[in-house]
Amino acid sequence: MASTYTISDLAQEFDLTTRAIRFYEDMGLLEPERSGPGGRNRVYSSRDRTRLKLTLRAKRLGLSLTEAKDLIDMYDSPRDTVPQLKKFLVVLAEHRQQLESQLADLEATLDEVKTHEKETKTLLTKASKMASGG
Repeated sequence: MASTYTISDLAQEFDLTTRAIRFYEDMGLLEPERSGPGGRNRVYSSRDRTRLKLTLRAKRLGLSLTEAKDLIDMYDSPRDTVPQLKKFLVVLAEHRQQLESQLADLEATLDEVKTHEKETKTLLTKASKMASGG
């Protein structure tokens, strides 16, 4: 694997738009070097690639980009990690509770849909019998 990447390399690898990658850069998640005339070309390091990977993982977990940045910065700076790890545990607990609540809502909705399906099938059976003279 190359030790540096272009914005196109990362966009293709992670199935993102270059605009999304520039947005993550604006948020301070990525810090590419600049090269070429006027520093127009972005050169991403393997550290940037790892940070992008962690950002996408954090997004899948439901973390905000600010929370993702805090977490990723925590991994970048190994000093004084106990308070940071405790903070991350609180963030994860909040997200877990939120997801469990959403799951409970979905399960209740799914039960309601199943009840309506059952009632509709019963009505359909009755209607079919009546239509066929039964």
